[in-house]
Amino acid sequence: MFYAHITGWGMAVPATTLTNADLEKMVETSDEWIRERTGILERRIAREGEYPADLATRAALQALQVANLSPADLELVICATSSPEHLFPATACLVQDRIGANKAGAFDLSAACSGFIYAVQMAAQSIRSGALRNALVIGTENLSRFVDWNDRNTCILFGDGAGAFVLQASERPGGVLSAVLRSDGSGADLLSVPAGGSRFPASAESVRSGQHFIHMDGREVFRFATRVMAQSTREALQAAGLRVEDVHLIIPHQANYRIIEAAARGLKLPIEKFVVNVQRYGNTSTASIPIAVCEAVQQGQLQAGDKIVLVGFGAGLTWGALTAEWTGPLPAERRVNVRGFVWLARLRSLYRRLVRFIEGILWGRREV
Repeated sequence: MFYAHITGWGMAVPATTLTNADLEKMVETSDEWIRERTGILERRIAREGEYPADLATRAALQALQVANLSPADLELVICATSSPEHLFPATACLVQDRIGANKAGAFDLSAACSGFIYAVQMAAQSIRSGALRNALVIGTENLSRFVDWNDRNTCILFGDGAGAFVLQASERPGGVLSAVLRSDGSGADLLSVPAGGSRFPASAESVRSGQHFIHMDGREVFRFATRVMAQSTREALQAAGLRVEDVHLIIPHQANYRIIEAAARGLKLPIEKFVVNVQRYGNTSTASIPIAVCEAVQQGQLQAGDKIVLVGFGAGLTWGALTAEWTGPLPAERRVNVRGFVWLARLRSLYRRLVRFIEGILWGRREV
């Protein structure tokens, strides 16, 4: 029997910081108003020319380095994102090419801010079934590109960033223990980007009316989130045969400090049991949980054997929770130079493009 272990982790955030003081100059708001309602002090914003695949690639390479795993050994790349670079191709395919994961399938997963939990569970299920041994799961966002900077209710919330996990098969018990994935499409209109899909394709009118920006009913989303965070955590723990008292850390989606406080009250746990960094990054959607995990590891909050819960919610409406036993990298006989594969990946990508170019010329001649 195989178990799906989290053996590598990495994060990447843009260098540009947007503080509450900066927002005071852009929209009618105040630092006090933002902190009181959300707990956010600042967020990271991607610079011009910095995209989800760029952040995802940096986070992925960090995770592979921690796991000491060659990109060539990956069999699956899942990219959970609410702000993909394109409708298609998948952002995951762009990352797969850049890191040199030449044996991996790649696809994007869309479940809004719950997407990272969904993606980790999909990868874990594939590993437990024996279908594959090594997978890369990424959450990456450029949500700042979908924010209406004149809307003080939404522009204060969102930031950019990426986080990644490497999952590997092992016969050693542990790793991902259980997951609960839920959805309720009756609340689809509460949080959405209305235009840009096939129902409302981009048009002069859709741009003029702001339909490509994030639209949110903040009050209703708050009520929904405070209800499902504690509920799904309990369900995931029950599925794993664990109690709330067994949990070392809960790593929630970083959307709003008051929502995290409400989850703590609902579980009758001290806030110290929760990893919180929303004050520094805002809501980075699918990237928020892996970024929080990376910082927990950096600060020594996570040790081998710790039981943890990842829990989140998002548009859809979607929500979910996942329990895991933290184990860290698997034993290895030698160190892998992950960065070296990036140069090989670039050469391989150029070579394949050249081959397709030559094939196009040859096939074109045949058709004539």
